[in-house]
Amino acid sequence: MKFNVSGKILQTQLQAVSKVINSKNALSILDNFLITVKEDVLYITGGDQENVMTATLEVADAEGEGSIAIPARRLLEVVKEVQNQPLHFDINLSTLEIDLRFNNGHFNFMGIDAAEYPRKKEHDADAVSFTLPAEPIVNGLEGTLFAVSLDQIRPAMTGVYWDIEPERLTLVSSDTHKLVKFENNNVKPGLTDNMILPGKVANVLKGLLTKEDETVEIVKDAKSATFRFATYTLTTRLVKGVYPNYRRVFPKDNPFSLVVNRESLLNAVRRVALFASKASNLIRFSIDATEIQMGSQDLDYATSAEERVDCDYKGNPMTIGFNSTYMTEVLSNIKGEDVKIELADPARPGLFSPLEQEPGIEVVMLQMPMQVIE
Repeated sequence: MKFNVSGKILQTQLQAVSKVINSKNALSILDNFLITVKEDVLYITGGDQENVMTATLEVADAEGEGSIAIPARRLLEVVKEVQNQPLHFDINLSTLEIDLRFNNGHFNFMGIDAAEYPRKKEHDADAVSFTLPAEPIVNGLEGTLFAVSLDQIRPAMTGVYWDIEPERLTLVSSDTHKLVKFENNNVKPGLTDNMILPGKVANVLKGLLTKEDETVEIVKDAKSATFRFATYTLTTRLVKGVYPNYRRVFPKDNPFSLVVNRESLLNAVRRVALFASKASNLIRFSIDATEIQMGSQDLDYATSAEERVDCDYKGNPMTIGFNSTYMTEVLSNIKGEDVKIELADPARPGLFSPLEQEPGIEVVMLQMPMQVIE
């Protein structure tokens, strides 16, 4: 089996597929790429025991067809060193010997029998299929991934929840300290369904998708989902479990409203957080009609900090505590010049959202408060 390929394009596709290969695998064969040539197209497959990804690219002067497994780290290393050159592969499928030639030399190494590589499982007969534009998926994942939980005790919280309705798509994530809802009424999936996409795969999908990609075809059943777009196919096992009813978590009667410049508040939080207790990261927010007074202290080191930020607040004066780390994450992931914060009392969560929402999109982030001891 022989073929010619651009080193630069090959490196791009190899790096993309490598993102779903674990550094340590229970099955050693999964340390390899599965390389297949068929009808002048090169298929590069990689994965772990839960995710499989395939990238394609066209090859030239192909002779013969077939498959071989090649150590992923070895192939990435050698292609990286000759990425800007045309590459010629000469693969003996009988002996598994690989001869990779470039302008001034060649590499010679061994592959592994492709028959050892696990085959991707097909979807169940009851699988559903729908198509979405790439842009809302990218925007939704960018707005929710930061709040995905890393706590394996609650598996359902370790992914991004897709609430799919005929006339809208809502992506949700939570680590129990903060909850994010990204609702998009501009897309029409045309069916009712849901799934919990693992955080690792959601990160890979976000990194590969661009807003310029036209559409993403999604096929899913109760256990797995496949995303097809551009030159990639990504299949993942969905997170098992029932996602909490997020709509019930959002309070519907936060009567007090605060509007503040997002960047000013974010920078002030970062400064005051430098002197907060490392155990709690607590910042005290004392709010009145025109000003937020923030304060932090670390009794162990006898340090403290205070700062004031102008605001427009409609409600009863209030002192409420928030974790500075979580608030920094929330404010960093809200787009727009001003942020709106809805409050009720110091014991109830605050709702954060852009003051000006994009047409057809509703982004709301909930953060749980902390007890402030006066």
